[in-house]
Amino acid sequence: MKPIVQISLDLTDINEALETAHLAMRAGVDWLEAGTPLILAEGLHGVRTLRAEFPGTPIVADLKTMDGGYLEAEMMAKAGATHVVVMARAHEETIRCVVKAGADFGCQVMGDNMVCEDMVAGAKWLEDLGCDFVIHHIGYDERRGIAARGLHMPSPLDQLRDVCQAVTVPVQAVGGLSLEQAIECPRYGAPLVVLGAPLTIDADSFRTADGDLEGSLRLICEAIHSQEVG
Repeated sequence: MKPIVQISLDLTDINEALETAHLAMRAGVDWLEAGTPLILAEGLHGVRTLRAEFPGTPIVADLKTMDGGYLEAEMMAKAGATHVVVMARAHEETIRCVVKAGADFGCQVMGDNMVCEDMVAGAKWLEDLGCDFVIHHIGYDERRGIAARGLHMPSPLDQLRDVCQAVTVPVQAVGGLSLEQAIECPRYGAPLVVLGAPLTIDADSFRTADGDLEGSLRLICEAIHSQEVG
């Protein structure tokens, strides 16, 4: 699988999300993500609007589903999402329900191993339950809280090779990566590269960076797309 660049639209305004998405697509981004903040702010309307604006582009709905799996996945698929996200810490039946809805409505499932006690085992469990992709994820609050106490901040890169070797489905690493680290992910075996927080100047307000964001994104996309995975 060739590297894929996904931009996380972790914004709370649909107009800003559309503006950022158009910029990202011009720069060479492959997938758009309706980030959790956008879904909270705009709901199904946000996903429908992205689908109408970008009819041929894969759209990830970062639901972080923990319950009601079938209905959540069905709603997002019907709104135009091509991928939905379910959490490994959800009940097994919830994950199965999301996978079933994905099959019923033509939507692929990304399983997120955030806060699993054993991240590698969590990734393998998600694959065994039928997830099409694994997101290896260190959470935002976890990273900030640990750093605030002066402790070593965990990184997805710490176990990324182990996760990639444990599963056969494509892997994406998320959580506090610098742009340089994100670009390196395919070399660890993770072909899905997500760009989000590193492009913001204020993570708490989810505002996109000033300056030549499009030019920077184009260089990043070129660097990622030129790599071999593994």
